[in-house]
Amino acid sequence: MRRIAGVAVLVAGACATACTGTATSGPVPGGGAGTTPVACAVTDKLIPTCGAWWGIAPDVFSGRGPIRAVDLAERRMGRRADIVHVYHRGGELFPTAEEREIAKGPRLLLVNWKPALDHTWAEVARGEVDARVDRLAEHIRRTFPGRFFLTIHHEPENDVREGGGYSAADYVAMYRHVVTRLRQQGVRNAVTVMTYMGAPNWAVKPWFGRLYPGDDVVDWVAFDPYADDRVSDFAGLVDKTRPDAPSWPGFYRWMQARFPAKPIMVAEWGAFERLGAPAFKRDFFDSVRRQIGEYPQIKALVYFDSPLAPRGDTRFDTTPGATRAFAQLGRLPRFTSTPVPPS
Repeated sequence: MRRIAGVAVLVAGACATACTGTATSGPVPGGGAGTTPVACAVTDKLIPTCGAWWGIAPDVFSGRGPIRAVDLAERRMGRRADIVHVYHRGGELFPTAEEREIAKGPRLLLVNWKPALDHTWAEVARGEVDARVDRLAEHIRRTFPGRFFLTIHHEPENDVREGGGYSAADYVAMYRHVVTRLRQQGVRNAVTVMTYMGAPNWAVKPWFGRLYPGDDVVDWVAFDPYADDRVSDFAGLVDKTRPDAPSWPGFYRWMQARFPAKPIMVAEWGAFERLGAPAFKRDFFDSVRRQIGEYPQIKALVYFDSPLAPRGDTRFDTTPGATRAFAQLGRLPRFTSTPVPPS
């Protein structure tokens, strides 16, 4: 399946060169064409008109507070994050005071919220945690007027069960109910994200195509791929395939075909340590730098930085070569072209 070069439909008036913030002008005095700087902007759905956002979930599982974690991560990678990914569950209220302070950077918050671990998706869809949703809506209205990304129960694939309130249809009903309820309660600053796992074995399940909640409640689509021992470069990360799933084209290709007018976010990505291959992280980050231009619909890249990720250490700076390669990646014009709007 060929890549769809249709990212221009995402934003009206996007920069002619998405990574540099300049556009080619018409004839100039004396003949020939020139370049005129074009202001890179941000749409109401937080889509950068030039390039893509650079983000991080810092020091996950370390127990360190979010402000300190963000500060250390930014020192380590040599730049400020555009997006900071944070996680909440159940009745927790967000953004917290620390998260609101982080947003003043200015930075964009990506809030990952599972509304209920004590109720099924079907129960949430029936309104059984509406009081919880309403309390959150009141908190957001009162404390945080700025725009932020909100994903509802990310990576649902491995939670799907055909019975017991966890079917694909139950997920859709839950997602739609929560987003609709928040909007009814006055939350208009949440830019909604549907986040898939990014694993081919789940993508070929018969119910997979029925997980999408609908364009009216989803602003961005996202996936969470990791560089395991089957992945050697960025292309292999975002378009993973498997011999036992021959019909699956890869997530980026699938998303381009399924959501040609939606911005794509890589909401979590990471490279694990490889015994016997100390240069792997360096080489992998170098591949991202070389290949990211082939994926114009990716408008945000958010790294999952953790010494204690479920399958290994994803910290980007565990070897000197990796530290340098990651810093160089974050300084690409693609990730520095559009300034983050103030909260």
